[in-house]
Amino acid sequence: MGYALDLETWPRKATWLYFKDFDHPYFNICADMDVTHLLSHVKESHTSFFIASLYVSLRAANEIEPFRYRMKGGGVQVHDVVHGGSTVLNEDESFSFCYFNYSEDFEQFYCNAEQVLASFKAGEKNLNPKDDMEDVIHYSVLPWVSFTSFSHARRHNKTDSIPKIVFGGYRCEGGQTKMPVSVEVHHALMDGLHVGRYFQRFQELCNQFQR
Repeated sequence: MGYALDLETWPRKATWLYFKDFDHPYFNICADMDVTHLLSHVKESHTSFFIASLYVSLRAANEIEPFRYRMKGGGVQVHDVVHGGSTVLNEDESFSFCYFNYSEDFEQFYCNAEQVLASFKAGEKNLNPKDDMEDVIHYSVLPWVSFTSFSHARRHNKTDSIPKIVFGGYRCEGGQTKMPVSVEVHHALMDGLHVGRYFQRFQELCNQFQR
């Protein structure tokens, strides 16, 4: 569910018109998030760091409205809520796509995510990218690399406006545990200001996290 954004009253209309027809209208920002508290909490409660990180990210993204914008029919669609689609590694080192419905209630989100991963582990390999699903954010996880930059494989399709977020491997530094997070978004729909707000909210949620 959602609604069409009123472009005539949107303060970013001129920016949208400028960037929407670029050959490559995406920009990417990578930043380190301090996940010390989040990691400590999930270890104590024997819960999944991946699911907790995904929840924190989706909650932050849902609270920052432009992360729910999508290019559609020559305009902009605003979704009421966006969910998560993530790559998950198979035992044979291929990967599948898994989809996680967002809920602001962490327990509900966690239970659903566990069920999705349990089905995946039971052998339901799935490389269905669900290209018609727009109320989603695409996720990847690279726990082997604490990267400083990231670039995505893309089709030449300027209407692909789904944000892409990647979690890297966390590392200890100066008594803190830091995890790189890459965010790639369509510049017609948002600016560095909005990605900065996402990172700020992500950090707040990590610091406040409590199951």
